[in-house]
Amino acid sequence: MVPKPIEFSVIVPSYNRANLLERALNSILVQSYPAREIIVVDDGSSDATARVLREDYPEVRYYYQRHCGVSAARNHGIGLSTANWIALLDSDDAWHPEKLSEQASAVRANPLARLIHTNETWYRNGQLLQQKKHHLKFGGRIFERCLPSCAISPSSVVIRRDVFEDIGLFDESLKACEDYDFWLRFCAHEPVVYLDQPLAQRFGGHADQLSRRTPGLDRYRIKSLYRLLASGVLDEQQRRLASASLRKKIQIYIIGARKRGRYTEVTEYESIAETLAEAIADRRELTVIKQAT
Repeated sequence: MVPKPIEFSVIVPSYNRANLLERALNSILVQSYPAREIIVVDDGSSDATARVLREDYPEVRYYYQRHCGVSAARNHGIGLSTANWIALLDSDDAWHPEKLSEQASAVRANPLARLIHTNETWYRNGQLLQQKKHHLKFGGRIFERCLPSCAISPSSVVIRRDVFEDIGLFDESLKACEDYDFWLRFCAHEPVVYLDQPLAQRFGGHADQLSRRTPGLDRYRIKSLYRLLASGVLDEQQRRLASASLRKKIQIYIIGARKRGRYTEVTEYESIAETLAEAIADRRELTVIKQAT
């Protein structure tokens, strides 16, 4: 039986980033292993995105949607794609020219793998950043490493299409940390392959970065962890680790909310913490919370 060719659909969600999008698209077009298709999902931009795509990138499949957030844009692109592997690239990031080639080789070397990510280079305001120890990336079974914060960069990853059929798409109810949520759901079940080569380039410092525009990011991680615990899919060790991480994040968030005088949130998250403690004490399953949104 002839093996199925390794093909990549590249999904680029973008919102008012016409000035940055060209760098991302050019880095895809110079790949030594060409993508099958490039799909840009414009999440309701009011800038020159449509004109730039129409005039300068006729080979790119361009779709416009009303502004619904990065998860909806990614999911829209995944639904439109046709290749057996999905590669993600944020519109403010870029790739090394050998990225897809190296990941195609990794697919061949690891035929059971369904998610492959790489190391990355960070820049802020044009300056190279040194990553700290807690930013180190790993392969294998990394569920525990995914609990503190995002352990996989979306712009570094390729994902086999059937993953989305098995665990679902990106959670559109999360305004941020949707990638954190997705990696946890995946890594609870299977290992990842990691290439320790800086094949993705992340650029920070611009004013419209989601992490800069979205205060209190941990509330989305809290919601994600709580729902994961409520889903009943974790084994006992994973449940213990996720519970400990959730308790820690809730307490830190309560301290921050109290300092800022947000006493309604203090009350809400104290209630969440109490429910969690009771459920852990008598080993009850959790019900999905609505407060942590």
